[in-house]
Amino acid sequence: MFPLPNLTEILDSLLWAVVGAMAARHYMPERSTQDVGIAVLSKDAPEVRRRLQEANFRYAGELAIPGSSWVSPEGTSVDVLELSAPWAESALQEAQENRDPAGFPTLPLSYLVLMKFEAGRLQDLADIARMLGIASSNQVEAVREVFRRYRPEDLEDLESLLTLGRLEQMGPEGAAPPISG
Repeated sequence: MFPLPNLTEILDSLLWAVVGAMAARHYMPERSTQDVGIAVLSKDAPEVRRRLQEANFRYAGELAIPGSSWVSPEGTSVDVLELSAPWAESALQEAQENRDPAGFPTLPLSYLVLMKFEAGRLQDLADIARMLGIASSNQVEAVREVFRRYRPEDLEDLESLLTLGRLEQMGPEGAAPPISG
């Protein structure tokens, strides 16, 4: 594990949340990552950039999607995604009550799945299947509700990813793991 910068102190009163592989580890077995991904509201991006510079983060360039890449004084890469989607503010507000073991606000599963689905990369789709495969029925229903609201045309694809995730979780005898919640 790499050293985590104190983003909570730096971003203090702003809405932000951990996303990407660091957020996914909150919902599935951890996979290797070399950076911290966070999301902020697009309107807050100039202030986030100012605060990171003030905290001696080094600007490393723009991302392919709206956002920027930074390197902490400890050498940790931090990607800052700038969200302007209709669901972004609600997702970041909910994240404030959803903390990971490091104490960082973490995007709720329903919005993390939505964000990864919209990114559409193969790794993101694999993460979705794994997260949904072990999610409780209440968590899965929350994901469905977010998709009904923001991506109703993609509900069938979501169900396919859920099925793939559940199949991946089946044991050697073909029995699905118990689903709680």
